[in-house]
Amino acid sequence: MYRKNGHVPALLAALKREYPRPECALTHENPLQLMVATILSAQCTDERVNKVTPALFSRLRTPEDFATVSPHELEKLVHSTGFYRNKAKNLRGMGRILLEKFGGQVPQSMDELLEIPGVARKTANVVLGVAFGKAVGVVVDTHVGRLSNRLGLSRHDVANKVEKDLIRQIPKGDWIWFSHALIHHGRRICKAVTPKCPECPVLKLCPNSPLKP
Repeated sequence: MYRKNGHVPALLAALKREYPRPECALTHENPLQLMVATILSAQCTDERVNKVTPALFSRLRTPEDFATVSPHELEKLVHSTGFYRNKAKNLRGMGRILLEKFGGQVPQSMDELLEIPGVARKTANVVLGVAFGKAVGVVVDTHVGRLSNRLGLSRHDVANKVEKDLIRQIPKGDWIWFSHALIHHGRRICKAVTPKCPECPVLKLCPNSPLKP
């Protein structure tokens, strides 16, 4: 069920009470590590990525390290995140692009980030929001997409279309917080298969609540 934004202020207020300061679940120390971890998180859990990155980041610390590491070694380091050949290829390409076009620095604009192999809008929004505090868009991962549908914020399944719906309804100052709040809520309560509706702090505002007539 899709609802226009009359219930959004109450929904945001309820989520802020429950998740006042949600943080990115990917362990990182700088923008480069965050970008790498987010690339690895495609089709993989953050928990698994966080088990892989300590060894990865102890071996590869700079864009030059990623650009010059052998494909075989990098594939071995990221193997357990799935799609490891493609991810290793993207990470090596990332290192090269950062060196050739951006002076070895992670760029701070959406258009520039989208030039980097393995980086789509989700990854770019994560990097801009978490690393640089820039609200350019709304991160839409599987949790945000699922909950946006369940909470009546979007009727779409395609991430870019969901993001456009959210941008129209959520105040820009809440964009970074909102995506992290929904991700935490999706992991804790509003699970894909067995949502814990009786424990949900926004149950009364959910158009798909089992309590609705």
